[in-house]
Amino acid sequence: MDQTFIALLLGLSVPLSGTVAGAAFVFLIRDSISERFQRPLLGFASGVMVAAAVWSLLIPSLEMSARGETSDPIPAALGFLLGMAFLFLVDVFTPHIHVGSDSPEGVRSNLSRTAMLTLAVTIHNLPEGMAVGVVLAGVEEGSASLSLSSALAVTIGIAIQNIPEGAIISMPMRAAGNSRLRSFLIGSLSGVVEPLGAITVVLLASSIIPIMPYMLSFAAGAMMYVVVEELIPGASVGSHSNLATVGFAIGFVLMMVLDVVL
Repeated sequence: MDQTFIALLLGLSVPLSGTVAGAAFVFLIRDSISERFQRPLLGFASGVMVAAAVWSLLIPSLEMSARGETSDPIPAALGFLLGMAFLFLVDVFTPHIHVGSDSPEGVRSNLSRTAMLTLAVTIHNLPEGMAVGVVLAGVEEGSASLSLSSALAVTIGIAIQNIPEGAIISMPMRAAGNSRLRSFLIGSLSGVVEPLGAITVVLLASSIIPIMPYMLSFAAGAMMYVVVEELIPGASVGSHSNLATVGFAIGFVLMMVLDVVL
């Protein structure tokens, strides 16, 4: 089977399937997700994203920009900072509201709470889609630092951490009075930006291959912004923060093992 087709299929289906599976929790759990359960889920997602940023994005970026036996950290460092800056600007100028919060962020708007919550999830999922897309683009162009197996590790890792994310979106929707079906659809659709972003980057692979080290670290920086700005604060504020630490450790180790084994 053509490698480009495999890459496109992975980028389209695998991450979204995790979000859909998580959103389906709304049919299995009668009440909202308890704080004791939500903390480790957020910690787990944080651990997966940090490990993916390091092993699947930053390390390949450093390897691709090496000159002989000498490493060149500039592309990785610059791309990482640009990724952080990009998500910072998106966060500042996009009206959104985070799960569990009553205070809107970004520019003032008359959007509904549901719309702003959806925008918050879109901001969150954007770097994940970019990460999958840039790795798949490197595979498509035959990069020596990236293989189909490494792309599979990234997509599986993102899909796994999307499961708790899907549940964390759909369950509050249900608790707010939406039907189970509507809550499930909103939770599922929150992950659509990931495959769209991944496919866009893959289709532009031939154009971005000269700057691939920058793109890899850019995606890593964007993912780390989400972790530090949203996931870790959400997991550690209040009681049961120790459960978030346990979840982080499990997610980090799982993603690390996936990347090394595959």
